[in-house]
Amino acid sequence: MGINKRDEGKKVNSNINVTPMVDVMLVLLIIFMVITPMLNNKVNVDLPKADSATVMEDANKEDAVVVAVTRDGKTYLGGDQVTLDDIGAKISALLEKKTSKKVYMRADIRANYGKVMDAVDGVCSAGVSELGLLTERHDDDAPAPKK
Repeated sequence: MGINKRDEGKKVNSNINVTPMVDVMLVLLIIFMVITPMLNNKVNVDLPKADSATVMEDANKEDAVVVAVTRDGKTYLGGDQVTLDDIGAKISALLEKKTSKKVYMRADIRANYGKVMDAVDGVCSAGVSELGLLTERHDDDAPAPKK
């Protein structure tokens, strides 16, 4: 009499299938590549539209100094809220190590003009050589505004 022995345990496949992991990693990479540029604008501001807007690529750089004024009159330096009294000192501290003394201003279209001018005065008190006012360009498909 013989004993029937099963050899199923010897046929176990111990290889790791990395294809699903690579697929998931590629999808995550694409998601992060799409979302990362959107994170540059830390404060949501509706920019005014201009006909003759000039492209300022340096404003999108990570180390650019950006001041934002929201519609409710709050002033932000980067993503941090600042007071108008402190903005000059904080900007001069940021520009201390830089060769170009350029600051970019993002002001909401519905912001109080006086608050925007107070922020501009605070920026100028820091010794800024150039101040770029960021706007959006009118779409070419839209009809031109009546004068």
